[in-house]
Amino acid sequence: MKTKTKSSKVNRAWINDHVNDTYVKLAKLEGYRARAAYKLKEIDETLGLIKPGQLVVDLGSTPGAWSQYVRRKMSPKTATSGGAAAGELNGTIIALDILPMEPIEGVTFLLGDFREDAVLQRLSDEMQGRLADVVVSDMAPNLSGIASADAARIENLVELALEFAQSHMKPSGALVAKVFHGGVYDQLFKRFSETFLVVKRIKPKASRDKSSETFLVGLGLKPG
Repeated sequence: MKTKTKSSKVNRAWINDHVNDTYVKLAKLEGYRARAAYKLKEIDETLGLIKPGQLVVDLGSTPGAWSQYVRRKMSPKTATSGGAAAGELNGTIIALDILPMEPIEGVTFLLGDFREDAVLQRLSDEMQGRLADVVVSDMAPNLSGIASADAARIENLVELALEFAQSHMKPSGALVAKVFHGGVYDQLFKRFSETFLVVKRIKPKASRDKSSETFLVGLGLKPG
């Protein structure tokens, strides 16, 4: 009974924080499906990654806020319609997630598990021989609370995103990947440093203070 009461208090506190969150309010106002849009927005505005005419791959896309942001950057005249950008799309966006995602005009969505070879092949086929300009990954595993197991799951997803970027991204491209401070962070940063010419660490203002998440951005693949 005590546990339930404690849990209820935690839930109420989270709901209160969420409802009063500046970025939650802003997302509703600007038609984004989640406050996460502002994480990618800050990263993009800091580094100038996303431009009209590009091919962008969005890994772990659901509910679609990152694809929405990319979609708007690729529209010369941006408007909102039911939370999705409207207007002429100058570029290609391919989104993938293990969970369903409501359609976004002009965005190709693939439902599947990025860890499966067949799903990776579908994604590759959809790219039609083109290489991505930018790969963004907001993928995160379901956490079990067992530190060693969770660290292994996080590492696996980031490693897969790195491997995908190495084989499906332009040499001048950029990879944005969500990571978490803790067990494997230093190891993942080392892998980024081995893979990219430049590596940036960014903790966007829209990331909650209590969250251990941060984003690693790799710019330009190292030869070989």
